[in-house]
Amino acid sequence: MNGSFSRTWGRLTESMLFLPTAALLLILIADFFLIPGFFSIQLKGGHLYGNLIDILVHGSPTMILAMGMTLVIATGGVDLSVGAIMAITSSVACVMINPTIVGMNLTDPQKFINDPQYTWAPLWAVIVVPMVIATLCGLWNGVLVAYGRIQPMVATLVLMIAGRGIAQLITNAIQIIIFNDTYAFIGNGYILLPFSLYVAVAVFIGAWLLTRRTSIGVFIESVGINYRSSFYSGINEKKIKLFAYGFCGFCAGIAGLIVTSNIRTSDANQIGMYTELDAILAVVIGGTLLGTGGRFSLMGSAIGALVLQTTITSMLSFGVPASAVIAVKALVVIAVVLLYAEQVKGFVRRLGSSSLRRETAQ
Repeated sequence: MNGSFSRTWGRLTESMLFLPTAALLLILIADFFLIPGFFSIQLKGGHLYGNLIDILVHGSPTMILAMGMTLVIATGGVDLSVGAIMAITSSVACVMINPTIVGMNLTDPQKFINDPQYTWAPLWAVIVVPMVIATLCGLWNGVLVAYGRIQPMVATLVLMIAGRGIAQLITNAIQIIIFNDTYAFIGNGYILLPFSLYVAVAVFIGAWLLTRRTSIGVFIESVGINYRSSFYSGINEKKIKLFAYGFCGFCAGIAGLIVTSNIRTSDANQIGMYTELDAILAVVIGGTLLGTGGRFSLMGSAIGALVLQTTITSMLSFGVPASAVIAVKALVVIAVVLLYAEQVKGFVRRLGSSSLRRETAQ
């Protein structure tokens, strides 16, 4: 029995989900004791409301970004441009809904204001076209990294800097207000739970099936561990990296649509700001090693995104000013670095061993 406990504890601590799940549980336990009513959930008008629901609403874009970022980091790369891609996506979608705002005299502006269902382009095109453009942006990064052999940080930094300028050009630096209720449902709608959560779950399931029910996941991990050995094993590492960056761009496009519909406006300066750092941090919290690639966990990245958003929501509920949230994120980064240090991992493993020895002595 003692040996069984030791093996179980060893498998538990070696799991990629152990640390992110433990971190999330610790934060929630602290919230239970320090913030009265934090777990309170109310049903109003068929919708659920509460802090936990807010975490799901605001954490959904980060979870979606983390799915794409996980595959990129697993190949040994990184994508700093996802925030800029979100801004481009939002600008394209808003212009397609109402091009009159940016000076294109294609329709009556009063019709746009008076009709909450009006959109100049078909709604399916408003969703599909920005996502195609976002995917192309990701493929551009993949071409620079895989075929141009440019360092991922440098290659994606190009679009990170230029992307917001492109978004500004698309909208003539105008913040476009969205009146279309159907489009706004993507980020604001509820089907008991926030609709954006269903989108995030769908992206997660799609990514999981793609990487765990096909050989793509194995190829990604192989390329991340050693791309030269993968090449000699018959794996086209360039195409694998191209796919990873393309999928990351696709996820950024979905996140951009959710955020834009949630705030009902296109703001090229603010949409997606610092989200690339949130996505990277969520992936690292989830156990995927930054810079080395290889083994990855989509579920760990999703939990990492929830850890980030739970921390932010907890701080705001505790009365911490919104301007101090970035400082709180810095503390989270420090905590992550410490948690994944080999000394801390060894200490956790020794806890199980010492507990086993005490039980044996008794």
